[in-house]
Amino acid sequence: MQAPDPRTRRRRGFSLLEVLIALVVFAVAAVVLGAGYLNILNDYAVISRGTGEDQDVAYAREELLTQGDLPTAQAGDEYDTDDGGPSAPKSGLSGIARHVAWTAVITPTATTDLFSVAFTCTISTSSPDYPTRTVVQNFMLLRPTWSDPADRTSLRAAAAARISQVQGKTSS
Repeated sequence: MQAPDPRTRRRRGFSLLEVLIALVVFAVAAVVLGAGYLNILNDYAVISRGTGEDQDVAYAREELLTQGDLPTAQAGDEYDTDDGGPSAPKSGLSGIARHVAWTAVITPTATTDLFSVAFTCTISTSSPDYPTRTVVQNFMLLRPTWSDPADRTSLRAAAAARISQVQGKTSS
């Protein structure tokens, strides 16, 4: 019997080089997929944190809208939110108590009972992971209870004069 020719011998497995290349390709794919997964988790945390803070701002703004007199509305308010406890849904800020403080700079306009409002809401936590956030909103608000009766009378008289002038009933 003759010994088999080494050039015609069949290979029965992978070479060491092929195995190493496969491991490198697998490792690169694992790193890329792992980084993408971590980015998605971080994005969810940021979104849920923003949602909780947006709810705090909406609640503070609603509190402003319920104020019946102008000095109380301008003074604002502050309160601590419930941390939610262990049964609260797990979102970005659940389990972290927040301190919410709001103020409003309210100025009357030339229209009766219409006010320009600069609403400022500051949300802070005791956690260094969540920095203090300040939200400023500017809007117009129709509130008859905030008007001074003397100002209301003079504004209505001025509006009636402008309407009469536009209609041509009086001359300027």
